[in-house]
Amino acid sequence: MHNLCMAQTKYLYKAFNATILIATIALNTPAIAQNYRKFSNESATDASLVFCQSTVVRLPNVNMAQCRETQLVDSGAKSVNGTSLYTRDVKPDDAKLRVLVLGGIHGDEMSSTSVALHWINLIKQNPTEVHWRFIPLLNPDGLQAKPSKRVNARGVDLNRNFPTPNWHKLAKIYWEQRTKKDPRRWPGPSPLSEPESKFLHTEMERFKPNLIVSIHAPFGVLDFDGPSVPPGKLGRLYLDQVGIYPGSLGNYGGIHKRIPVVTIELPNAQRTPLDAEMRQMWLDLTRWMSERIQPAEEIKSTPIKLSPEPKS
Repeated sequence: MHNLCMAQTKYLYKAFNATILIATIALNTPAIAQNYRKFSNESATDASLVFCQSTVVRLPNVNMAQCRETQLVDSGAKSVNGTSLYTRDVKPDDAKLRVLVLGGIHGDEMSSTSVALHWINLIKQNPTEVHWRFIPLLNPDGLQAKPSKRVNARGVDLNRNFPTPNWHKLAKIYWEQRTKKDPRRWPGPSPLSEPESKFLHTEMERFKPNLIVSIHAPFGVLDFDGPSVPPGKLGRLYLDQVGIYPGSLGNYGGIHKRIPVVTIELPNAQRTPLDAEMRQMWLDLTRWMSERIQPAEEIKSTPIKLSPEPKS
């Protein structure tokens, strides 16, 4: 009888504690959620601080406050030199499209990263029905080189390193015959040989964008590859489809994977357009997207032609 009473007492004690625990969690759920959000924001802020401290000094028209405001997140991926690669998602609850925006594929095109950062803050203040994912600086090693350089730390042009059909044959021929072995345009030893291009490839597979926007400089034109009708202009940049290359993102994403790829070639690699102009480019882009880009659309590809260098 004594043992039975002890067992019942232990059972009631455990049940009482469980009830108290459940009640405590229920009462504090808002506080727990608030603390989690605070922790998440602090983590993003810490990541932004690391990025901004090492990068802002190299970027035109971006100050520390503007950079910190983006709240970039460390993706966990690293460059050749071990530098973190950062992303930022801006996602409303009613998002209907997924758009991937890229800057700094070439390290000496500093203005491309600056525009991407400005757009993050602009979109945060002007929400759209779009899930935006930004990778504002794909090639941090190229940017941090002294002087900054187009290629990554292993001397590979990341925009020639994507797995387009017949890459092993065509990329080598193109580099040798068209560029005369220009070291700034070396496609690398194999497709996706670089951690930076692997990271972008993985993001494309994971995120499944309906549109890719790739920001470059300094040719001052608007390029387009893939399905859909291209935009006629973004701001003061007018459409000039100059073709594709073995291993390029436009070739891989736009032609091979059939994801529309808008390539923005800013007029200057070391100066951004005026703030009003950057805003107008974004407005023109979103207007065109609302008219032409739909989830899982099926549109015939635009004609393909190979191009002479140079092009980003």
